[in-house]
Amino acid sequence: MMSGKTVIVTGANSGIGKATAAGIVRLRGRVIMACRDLTRAEEAARDIRLQTGADGSLVVVRYLDLASLTSVRAFCQGIIEDEPRLDVLINNAGVYQCPLTRTEDGFEMQFGVNHLGHFLLTHLLLDLLKRSAPSRVVVVSSKLYKHGDINFEDLNSEQSYDKAFAYGRSKLANLLFTCELARRLEGSGVTVNALTPGIVRTNLGRHVQVSVVAKPLFNLLSWGLFKTPEEGARTSVYLASSPDVEGVRGKCFADCRPQVLLDKATDQRVASKLWDISEVMVGVTT
Repeated sequence: MMSGKTVIVTGANSGIGKATAAGIVRLRGRVIMACRDLTRAEEAARDIRLQTGADGSLVVVRYLDLASLTSVRAFCQGIIEDEPRLDVLINNAGVYQCPLTRTEDGFEMQFGVNHLGHFLLTHLLLDLLKRSAPSRVVVVSSKLYKHGDINFEDLNSEQSYDKAFAYGRSKLANLLFTCELARRLEGSGVTVNALTPGIVRTNLGRHVQVSVVAKPLFNLLSWGLFKTPEEGARTSVYLASSPDVEGVRGKCFADCRPQVLLDKATDQRVASKLWDISEVMVGVTT
């Protein structure tokens, strides 16, 4: 189904990203794993080859640090030089509720990686996606977008920082980005859709504090209630590959079904303003 197609998955060395990459390879697609930790990425690539029986050419590892705009530019330059086509870009990588830290360029880490890094990445790869049309962009958001707001007065958390709110804001930004990009790509043959994977057992929650006493119970509950990475990746693989969503754009899916979002996630005025400010922040001119 994906034979002959090339797919980039960011953050593909663990969790949902790794399961997404494996899912694409099972459909005979070729995956470029865009990762910051090359050692872990190579291990994940070996795992995927073993799991799927795919030959080495279907799984490629490339260095990408979304917390560095220089790294994003270098990665895209390499892709544009080496790849004749790009059929799907899956913006999957994410930082979750980390203590206040800044990216190399001075952005609050969650907003910087989850939104701005992917914003620049997508922008720089758009021409290649357009040349490869029909092609797709898939954006991994989260239901926790509901707890975020776009405060244009303090997008970079200079005045205050709440790690849960900042995560929600970055995931709300993902949805607004999807909405605005879909509008801009009308008629281009490139579609963009978002998804919320649900609560998945991944190492994304490593910054969440659980007391020593509660830990065994938390682990037990998580095995019972949370999705496996494979279940969490199902909608990403669906949006990347299914003929059912051919031509569908600007929607958000969960469990392979379109969702109704809160108004703040589809507000055209806010989406457009966020786009303009993001362009300035990452230094692109259109």
